[in-house]
Amino acid sequence: MRTDQMTAPGNEELLLAVSIELAAAHWKIALHDGQREKPAVHSVAQPQAATRLQAVLNLIEQHRQKWSLPANVRIVISYEAGRDGFWILRALQARNVECYVIDPASIPVERHKRRAKTDRLDAIKLVVNLRAWLRGERDRMHVVHVPSPQDEASRHLMRDRGQLQKEVLQHRDRMSKLLRTLGCWDDVDGKAFVGRLRRDEVRCHDGTALPLELRERLLRECERLALVEQQFAALEKTRQEVLPASARERSHDLARLKGIGEVGASRLALELFWRSFSNRRQVGACVGLVPQPYDSGESHVDQGISKQGNRRVRALLIEMAWCWLRYQPSSALTRWFNQRTQGTGPNRRARRIAIVAVARRLAIALWRYLRDGVIPEGAQLKPV
Repeated sequence: MRTDQMTAPGNEELLLAVSIELAAAHWKIALHDGQREKPAVHSVAQPQAATRLQAVLNLIEQHRQKWSLPANVRIVISYEAGRDGFWILRALQARNVECYVIDPASIPVERHKRRAKTDRLDAIKLVVNLRAWLRGERDRMHVVHVPSPQDEASRHLMRDRGQLQKEVLQHRDRMSKLLRTLGCWDDVDGKAFVGRLRRDEVRCHDGTALPLELRERLLRECERLALVEQQFAALEKTRQEVLPASARERSHDLARLKGIGEVGASRLALELFWRSFSNRRQVGACVGLVPQPYDSGESHVDQGISKQGNRRVRALLIEMAWCWLRYQPSSALTRWFNQRTQGTGPNRRARRIAIVAVARRLAIALWRYLRDGVIPEGAQLKPV
């Protein structure tokens, strides 16, 4: 408990808890000082982001004066993580206002078949849980770890690269499927196809010319494909140069291990290892690869992994786990996998289940490798 604040009856710290239920048209604001039975709920609907946030601060100041709270009363604001990201938290912190971003899936809800759900009720539930969380009831909600502006901005490098790569494949696949409808099995890769298409040398299965409408559409697809490939090539040239020094160092250390490429190492450095972890359980929980048992009474069910956290990292770790088995055959992780799947024969499901455990163990091993410099047991480094 802070000594510079007044305390309410029952030795509870006097504070003004505020929750914001975000929506595009308006925000619902719930305010509670702990002295009233129900929180006050208001709406703000200014069209601009800055004016709407200022309206929230004005509303808080009005209720502080209305409820006769001291000028130095502790004010805590919370809102759920969503499409608005973290700009609200950073704007409030710049004004020296305490703020937390909440994981929406961590807030307990009623299990009735039908329950009322409105923005007003959600704002009230959030402010009540916020007060309970501040009292020490940590199971009421989970606070999101917010990256720095630089860490958040750096993620766009690899995410944009993945999107451009996906668009290249989509354009080529679309052109190939359009040609196959006329029995044309020509390869659509490379500039040679574009030249043949412009010279009207691409033919149907019987040697006739392509329909004019289809040919024009394919030419437009080629133009879009050329633009995407140009952007992809430009990004590849500058990707390593624009990476922050800390992320570049982490990426270089990860890429030294066999089975981990430069692209995968950069994605891990930017998406996962930007934050620090206290123990291995936090690493597994962050990537959503921890088991979720259902053990109640006579019911013992394995629900699989939690699938929480960053889905991009989770998919990347699964791919890395398969590569690790191939390029690190003498490592402890590969031996563990072979022992667990020995005797399963063609049972692919057992291998898919075991590879998830390998991915979780690999994430923990890589975290220890970056933090303490401990090379995973039996792993080999690439030759210099």
